[in-house]
Amino acid sequence: MTNTVTPATSRATFAIGEEQVARRVVDLLTETLDDGELAVAAFERSDGRWGVSMHFATPPDEERIRAQVTLVAGDAVAQTVVFDTVAARDWVEASLEGLAPVPAGRFVVHGRHDRARVPPNKLGIEIEAALAFGTGHHGTTRGCLLLLDQVLRSKMPRRVLDLGAGTGVLAIAAAKALHLNVLASDIDPRSAIVAKENAALNGVGDLVWSICATGFSAPLLRTRAPFDLVLANILANPLRQMAPVMATHLASEAMVILSGLLPHQTRGVIAAYRAQGLVLIRQMRIDGWCSLLMQNRG
Repeated sequence: MTNTVTPATSRATFAIGEEQVARRVVDLLTETLDDGELAVAAFERSDGRWGVSMHFATPPDEERIRAQVTLVAGDAVAQTVVFDTVAARDWVEASLEGLAPVPAGRFVVHGRHDRARVPPNKLGIEIEAALAFGTGHHGTTRGCLLLLDQVLRSKMPRRVLDLGAGTGVLAIAAAKALHLNVLASDIDPRSAIVAKENAALNGVGDLVWSICATGFSAPLLRTRAPFDLVLANILANPLRQMAPVMATHLASEAMVILSGLLPHQTRGVIAAYRAQGLVLIRQMRIDGWCSLLMQNRG
């Protein structure tokens, strides 16, 4: 695995006394800023106050952020917003170092040092620190794996797509369980390479096809459609926007697993897919993140 240092991500944090105000700030930021460039969440701190944390793919316009906070919480709170940077590689390494293997149904996500701890009746997925997220310790990844396990108890999808694959953990899980080809796609070229490397590490390099593409734009996605199962662990806004085009790539009765959602974002995502003929089968919440299982009935 390549050890090139990844670019830093930008972060902004501040605290508010009331939960209701914190939630309103989160809602405003989510509505006015593109989800593709922002991940924002509110959480209760040990001192009883509510913290708001924002993570940006690129350095944000600090004055714009303060202005948005001022609209809801006032100028005094806006002036307490602290901006700093966090190296993306540190996030991935921290999610593995010192953590036990993560069980999720029939799957166990683990690091190299924990190979021996995978039970013989489980499917081990080895993921090391890399230049992409998705190690299994995050609530969205575990939620997807649990929902995937549920799907595979009653169905045998033949055409599977992992959209926004990251490290490829979901594609690897599907390939190991089904012994079939799985298409993995990510908008980031480096992530596509990492997913390919991880697939080879897990013995399914010949089953996982990893490509770099934006949404459903790649010709290979069109030729491999219609898909019986799509796993998309991304963010709320891109998921809402791609609902119509995803629906055109689904087989009848296809299962779709969506994640990367904060609780207040689920209603909008569900509505976007319901408009395309999909129905909600199950909703799962882990560590403050939501994952959805939907089925194409259109």
